[in-house]
Amino acid sequence: MERTYSDAVAALNTLQTNFATIESFREARKKRYNEQAIPEMVEWCRRTGYEPSDLDRLNPIHIAGTKGKGSTSAFVSSILSQFLPSPSQPAPLFNKIGLYTSPHLRFVRERIQINNEPLSEQSFAKYFFETWDRLEESARARGEPTDERAKPAYFRFLTLMAFHTYMSEGVDTAIIECGIGGEYDSTNIIVHPRVTGITSLGIDHTQILGHTIEEIAWHKAGIMKPGVPVHTVAQPPGAEEVLRDRAREKSVTLSVVDEYRALETWRLGLGAPFQRKNASLAIDLVSTFLRTLPAHRNTPPPPPTISPPLQPPEIRRGCEQVRWPGRCEIRREPGIAWHIDSGHTLESIQLAASWYASCISSSSSSTPTSSPPPQQPPPSTRPRILLFNQQTRDAPSLARALHATVSSALRTPRPFTHAVFCTNLTSARAGYAPDLVSMNADAHRADALEVQLGLRDAWAALHADGAVEVVVRGSVEEAVGWVRDVAAAAATPGEGGGVDVLVTGSVHLVGGFLEVLEGGGGVGG
Repeated sequence: MERTYSDAVAALNTLQTNFATIESFREARKKRYNEQAIPEMVEWCRRTGYEPSDLDRLNPIHIAGTKGKGSTSAFVSSILSQFLPSPSQPAPLFNKIGLYTSPHLRFVRERIQINNEPLSEQSFAKYFFETWDRLEESARARGEPTDERAKPAYFRFLTLMAFHTYMSEGVDTAIIECGIGGEYDSTNIIVHPRVTGITSLGIDHTQILGHTIEEIAWHKAGIMKPGVPVHTVAQPPGAEEVLRDRAREKSVTLSVVDEYRALETWRLGLGAPFQRKNASLAIDLVSTFLRTLPAHRNTPPPPPTISPPLQPPEIRRGCEQVRWPGRCEIRREPGIAWHIDSGHTLESIQLAASWYASCISSSSSSTPTSSPPPQQPPPSTRPRILLFNQQTRDAPSLARALHATVSSALRTPRPFTHAVFCTNLTSARAGYAPDLVSMNADAHRADALEVQLGLRDAWAALHADGAVEVVVRGSVEEAVGWVRDVAAAAATPGEGGGVDVLVTGSVHLVGGFLEVLEGGGGVGG
């Protein structure tokens, strides 16, 4: 086997579980999955040469939740990065900060970051094959096959690889975002994190976590560890009660974070209003984390008011400098303002819809790039386009919720003038970009455009008068091309023009969209 980045991605993709297997065993495996997940992951960890307690050297910050856990993790990493060596930091506390998140947008190496930068292709290949080889050597030593059975599934492997990377690089701390749940999540082999955080909870991954907010809260609370402080945000009553019960069981202190009013005057790097909740949680996590370090045990918690300002100043710089592509992001090209958010649950899609509406309902917004360019028509007269997909959840229900949210915010029964529903396939010509290959959706339904045709019919039913143009496209590239054609037709010579587009519904959609927008994946002339 060659040892390039492309070879690593190809090998990694062999560890994905295909859709048919997932469906066949989903319910049958649920109980066993829950009971065996952590013991199995501990064994995999040992096969890579580490005891779970070795991971204490990473000084982990462990974060679970349904909504905002990636953004919160990014805020934490950005704030802590202000304490790295730099001209503006004469007394650095750290040299390397790890950040492990999922899923990725364009490149799988985005999941494993150091100092807010994804691993280079060279480093990813190095640590990938070191992990791969250790697992094969362990199997060989036991007289076991060294084929795919010697490696865990995709997410487990990447988690092991992230731990190996951070241990090898000697990071000073690692921010670790849970994948699904918490109690049985692959990341939950961490023994002694410095602090844990639980972001907003909602209904998602019900076949694994349960169908009620209380069941889901129980799973998320599984990252609590005895003696380790845990912070959360305001939760639905049933969820908060479960979190408090589990905190008592584990003898930990649970703190509920209020949104810091000071953030209303800051220009957060993630500018949507709902991100202030995530930033507030990140601030408390950092404050607690710093107090666990020998030199900062007397650091006071940040005050919950606008006066005096939150301290130290690194907190504000980190919150304002955070970057998290595909979340509340606006990109522009001639005639088009792309509003991009990877929301994929009911609540996150509603938040994305509210953010989009707030951006286009006024001539200014919370981010420097959000103002309409000069000589363009006011937002109320510009065509509004939805580019949407959700391949594995109840897509029509999510789309109807999005429609209702934007309709209410803009006070119009026709929140979009156009809608295009597409698959997650990057390009009809080139297929999926290698890093975006996904085997956990029904390929037959995708090929038949079953979900997209259902979305088209559901959307059309909301506009019986036929006043909204609704189309289906087989790939993200084709959908983007259609939007560009609409924008070109809407342009008025000599008077500017343009369209406002919301791209949302799926992390995989947004990843493919960014790949198309930036000219990758075989896309282009």
